[in-house]
Amino acid sequence: MNRNTLKAMVLPAVAALPAALREPLRAMWRRLPGYDADTHSAAEPPPASDSDPAPETAAATADAVAAPASCAGEAAAPAVDIPTESGETSDTADTADTAAAPPSYEDRIAQETRIFADQVQVHDLPPIFHYWSNAYLRPMLQAFDCEHPEDFLAHHLFLSARHTGAAAPRFVSLGCGNCDAEIRIAQALVRRGLTQFTFECMDINPAMLERGAALAHEAGLEGRVLPVQGDFNRWTPEGRYDGIMANQSLHHVLELEALFDAVRAALQPQARFVVSDMIGRNGHQRWPEAAAIVREFWEQLPPSYRYNLQLQRQEDDFLDWDCSVEGFEGVRAQDVLPLLLERFGVEVFLGFGNIIDPFIDRGFGHHFDAGHVFDRHFIDRVHARDEAEMQAGRITPTHMLAVFALQRDIACAHRPGLAPQTSVRDASIGAA
Repeated sequence: MNRNTLKAMVLPAVAALPAALREPLRAMWRRLPGYDADTHSAAEPPPASDSDPAPETAAATADAVAAPASCAGEAAAPAVDIPTESGETSDTADTADTAAAPPSYEDRIAQETRIFADQVQVHDLPPIFHYWSNAYLRPMLQAFDCEHPEDFLAHHLFLSARHTGAAAPRFVSLGCGNCDAEIRIAQALVRRGLTQFTFECMDINPAMLERGAALAHEAGLEGRVLPVQGDFNRWTPEGRYDGIMANQSLHHVLELEALFDAVRAALQPQARFVVSDMIGRNGHQRWPEAAAIVREFWEQLPPSYRYNLQLQRQEDDFLDWDCSVEGFEGVRAQDVLPLLLERFGVEVFLGFGNIIDPFIDRGFGHHFDAGHVFDRHFIDRVHARDEAEMQAGRITPTHMLAVFALQRDIACAHRPGLAPQTSVRDASIGAA
């Protein structure tokens, strides 16, 4: 067994361990023969010298300005979890160049169900993701009076119920998976003083809904959190809701127009549609202008960091896979925001992230160690470039947290320079 294969097998599990167990195991790994030649962090500069270049890398690009490497409050604060692009598609990419014909709707449903059937933890992300999210995403959220994405969702569902004035609000989550996020959000609603409500959790996967029902029972929420099997591509709502939520599910939807029309019909007049999702190119590919920048940084990584831990193969060149080939992963991601803007007003819009994604996601993110200076500074530089390019209008965000309303003329709070309308990438321009 070669070193990369062993690393692919054990690294994600080790990264999830408590620090008291994780660090001794990492120390043992660094003492193994061949470590200096094979791993990037091995030859990292001493902590006292943050400016020394790391071996095996090209010189840092002059326009990638380093951001502060500190992570304020990381140890005490909960992780700021935004699932990113490749988490559930590890076995779809290989067929991108060989598929004889587009899969049918039924084929996609079967693939999607199979992918998620055994995934108990669908949101697990590398530690370097949590470094980035606490250092950079958390301050963005705090500007909107929230601490993390689930706090954003809970906060705005709570406000939505206040807008409608319902004594016993009715909520629904579209594409809930295991219902784990919905249960935490329901608990947050209870802490906010909302005790009489129902939270329907709709998903097509019966195995995940069974787990959701068990989790709701364990949390004492079986009367409030209600798993419901259904296909959101063909959803016909029964009655109206005081708040509707979509948490990392819209990029799996093929029939977006029908779903958004159903959401409009299902919302109480003053209710809100609260969304956390991916809005980049279909299949979670990069648009050409973003892919070029990703490749600039990719070339600075040592070979060992270019080993795809999900697909278990070396990717010396950045391979921009179309994750929608068989299932629904990112199948119409680029249409999510423009179609929402056609149908809703936007009350809150937080757009973020683009070129940072491949470096902090599940495929490659586990190579990075937030305890090492080079690794932190690399992520800092990528984030700084990401922000600069978005603010200049040369690339657009691939993630959003947003609140939509039926009132088209509602005032919108958004990050400076990143309004929802300017965060839409024109798909007709240079898509090759």
